[in-house]
Amino acid sequence: MKKTLITLFTAVALLAFKPIADGNWTVDNAHSKLAFTVTHMMVSDVEGSFKNFTATITSSKDDFSDAVVDLSADVASVSTDNDARDNHIKGADFFNAAQFPKMTFKSTSFQKTGDKTYKVTGNLTLKGVTKPVTLDATFRGVYTNQMNKKTVAGFKVSGTVKRKDFGIGANFPSAAVSDEVTLNANAEFVKQ
Repeated sequence: MKKTLITLFTAVALLAFKPIADGNWTVDNAHSKLAFTVTHMMVSDVEGSFKNFTATITSSKDDFSDAVVDLSADVASVSTDNDARDNHIKGADFFNAAQFPKMTFKSTSFQKTGDKTYKVTGNLTLKGVTKPVTLDATFRGVYTNQMNKKTVAGFKVSGTVKRKDFGIGANFPSAAVSDEVTLNANAEFVKQ
């Protein structure tokens, strides 16, 4: 009888166990940033970010190795801390936010490359053009927020894309604005 009870409790415990990553995660915008950097006139870096964006991660594995990332950003929310420049890059020369209001990314692969590192491949759509890109992701860990008892996971993501591949600033030479744009995101995701 004792063996049967131990076996029963073990089976119940194993069935009740859910890995930490398993499930759906939504970005916490208050603790996240979606940013980029370009080089201006080959001498200084200009940084910008998108103030309005949403992102989700769906994963069934506790190490996120099968994660699917969906991101959408409002192009008109771009900010470089300079109103005149922001208005210019929202216009037809660069993002053309009026005609193409969203930037999206949907992952096709979330491949584990180390203990806490991944290669995230997916389709990036900007200005109506979709191209595959590969980004580097570092998993920063999981914790339980003591104030609201929610589980939170953190990721840092970086990579480089070419703006001209997406028709952004096609009339501006690389000497004026670098063709290579560095993408940087720091994000906290809350488990739903």
